[in-house]
Amino acid sequence: MPRKPSYDRDALIAQARDIFWRHGWAGTSLKDLERELKLKPGSFYAAFGSKDTLYALALERYAQDGVASMGTLAEELGPLGALKAQPRRVIEASELPTKACMLAKTFAELQAKDHDLAAQARSHMVSMKTCFADLFRRAQDAGEIAPDHDPDRLASRYQSDLLGLRLSAERDDVNATEIAEDIAADLDRL
Repeated sequence: MPRKPSYDRDALIAQARDIFWRHGWAGTSLKDLERELKLKPGSFYAAFGSKDTLYALALERYAQDGVASMGTLAEELGPLGALKAQPRRVIEASELPTKACMLAKTFAELQAKDHDLAAQARSHMVSMKTCFADLFRRAQDAGEIAPDHDPDRLASRYQSDLLGLRLSAERDDVNATEIAEDIAADLDRL
């Protein structure tokens, strides 16, 4: 009878997400993962099968957390309030491994290699954009945004703005807080 694992698989996926988020796919070796997750090679393979499988699970966790976070914000602040608050939250979050978006980093790193993980990152970005579009639609339904705006187009622009903001937040020559405030202020003009 097989032995029950002595680790928390979900906690390992969350830890791996942060490692991959910080260092990327190529910058994270299997040995790095085994060391950081405190797993022997056999245990790693038994738990995840491969680095790519673990990376895919980490991407999925990252994307699910992002959608859930926006849902929680929308419950607290309403749809437009959530959209306005998100840019500042990204800038002010000190617990993040890096400010840059893990999905965008993965897509940029692996799409030229036609790697399956790039397609998964793209799919998760589409899901996030759909979440944003839903919030814009709800804001329109609440009368907070004029009905002549296309929610899908607003979502694409908003996602693009957030991705740029997150990259800018990594630079020391850019005032990302001002950019975050500008993104939020632009939403008031809709």
